[in-house]
Amino acid sequence: MTFKDWIYSSYPNPAINGQWGLLHIITLILCIAIIVAIAFIFKNKSEKTKKIVLWVLVGFILLFELSRRIINFSKATDLTLNSALYLLLPRPWCAIACWTLIFAAIVNKKWLYNFASYSALLCALIFFAYPSVGFNNKYILFENLYSIATHSLLLVTSISLITLRFTQFEYKTIWKDLLCLLVVLIYTFIEIYVLKIESDPMYFMPNNEVQEILGVSFPIYLVIYIAFMVVYINLFYLIDDRKSVKSVFRKQK
Repeated sequence: MTFKDWIYSSYPNPAINGQWGLLHIITLILCIAIIVAIAFIFKNKSEKTKKIVLWVLVGFILLFELSRRIINFSKATDLTLNSALYLLLPRPWCAIACWTLIFAAIVNKKWLYNFASYSALLCALIFFAYPSVGFNNKYILFENLYSIATHSLLLVTSISLITLRFTQFEYKTIWKDLLCLLVVLIYTFIEIYVLKIESDPMYFMPNNEVQEILGVSFPIYLVIYIAFMVVYINLFYLIDDRKSVKSVFRKQK
């Protein structure tokens, strides 16, 4: 295997069932160890130090995102506008989450940190629970490394945003976070129906992989999907804003 074969992921790479194999488990354990280390070492440090930690994590995400695009453009032939957009824009939810974390670090607003953290965490949890890329080949070529590294960074960065207190989940400002979710939803519909560069970025279209795993009809799947998202997002606010929630219940009594 030459470096060109590796970087272009062109070397013959037989498929394997690497889910919950040794590499998968080691990667997950390493991510957890890094999350715990960051929380213990930097939790009580200055805001400037915490920002440096965040920018290191986001910097690695940006490095992988830019590298992949440069590599894909360098090996592309007969580029059209549509194929260029396919290579350039973040298409699946995990890629969108990567860029959301990058923008969150730039904008430096808690409401964007909130959305970026729970969006990235969900993508990372889904990946590590049932990885369909990254660990599914005999050799770890660049594309495999990209998938493993970016999802690992999504997991570490999303939780570190919470442990280092970049986030602040309050029901009085939840509308700002939900507005971010709406923007992402609109973007995904543009991807699907206007640009036609991704068929189902957020797994809410009929006959997607998750629906097949659950084995339910699309209407039932859509109800489960919406209910899960409502519960999942609210968990962050119920935990972080529990004093306000308790206060509301006391007033009702």
